[in-house]
Amino acid sequence: MTEPLVEPGPALPPARLARFSRQLMLPGFGELAQRRLQAARVLVVGAGGLGSAVVPALAGSGVGTIGIADFDTVELSNLPRQLSHGVADLGRSKVDSLAETVAASDPECRVVRHHERLTAANLPGILDDYDLVVDGSDNFPTRYLTNDAAHLAGKPLVWGAILRYHGQVGIAWRGHGPGYRDLFPVPPAPGEVPSCELGGVLPSLCLVIGALMATEVVKLVTGLGRPLLGRVLSYDALSARTREIPYSVIADAEEITSLIDYELFCGVDDASAADAAADGTIAVAPISAAEVLQRIRADQPLRLVDVREPSEAALRRIDGSTLLPLAELLGGAEPPPGDGPIVVYCEVGIRSQRAARELQRRGHAEVSSLDGGIERFAAVADDLITR
Repeated sequence: MTEPLVEPGPALPPARLARFSRQLMLPGFGELAQRRLQAARVLVVGAGGLGSAVVPALAGSGVGTIGIADFDTVELSNLPRQLSHGVADLGRSKVDSLAETVAASDPECRVVRHHERLTAANLPGILDDYDLVVDGSDNFPTRYLTNDAAHLAGKPLVWGAILRYHGQVGIAWRGHGPGYRDLFPVPPAPGEVPSCELGGVLPSLCLVIGALMATEVVKLVTGLGRPLLGRVLSYDALSARTREIPYSVIADAEEITSLIDYELFCGVDDASAADAAADGTIAVAPISAAEVLQRIRADQPLRLVDVREPSEAALRRIDGSTLLPLAELLGGAEPPPGDGPIVVYCEVGIRSQRAARELQRRGHAEVSSLDGGIERFAAVADDLITR
């Protein structure tokens, strides 16, 4: 157990006592814990899959002030997993949509809207107004930024991550245990870990991991239970199993003394792309199987180029694609002319990256590599596979 993070607020009026009566009767909880939640100020980074699960859960638990930071808008592909948004919210700010979801449930919960991209310049000032931060972002620059800002402020960070069928939850809190950088000292290379857009995610996984994150917030605020300090909870939806991964502080790790350029640190900044181009390496934009399928269903112009060997293509290929083995392409062969961008694919997405880079080098402006290759495409559109 840890000491409660937040001092209790004033006594609750009868209506609030009635609203939270089911948790007030929990052993060890009571009105004092509820008053701590009412006084708590929690910043949630991200209003997407995890944020849209965490924020309503925090409001339902009685957290008095919730800040939501996000600059994105609601898209159709968000709706299956971001259940706080609806069809009427398409094109709207996710922050506004999520804030209205909270207001419809509990108008007394104060929601602070941060319609902005978090940076090393603005996050410290924002964090000053909160007791702890919850990171539900979907990119590594924001994850490292949020961790380092919370570390410098001495405030706890509850973080979660999801991809495909797996999720993780952990806590970082300076002076109370290891931090995010002790678990992940350096970010993965760009493209090594696909985003949910490219790798996919099970919609219900957002609810599971979001609920676990919200529970850790409640435990920290009230001092109940044993928070996830020095251990990560990993959840596998397909096997319905959880496991605990212990980790420790890296003794000789470089101390965090200031915030840095996190785009540069994670290798996704414009300067890094320019340096790569100068070295002869051209960045290739990946495209997900779901996006390719969407374009095909919508009859949008698209040129599919299969760079595998004829023997592989004879076993299965995507309908309408043109076979151009990688060796021939590298030898100077060109895809047949046509309308629309070029999408290059192979078996799992490795050879296609090289082929796409070569086509870009020759001046083809719109070239993408199918992430996961035909292997992943067949998993989402088997009816478009010829065998």
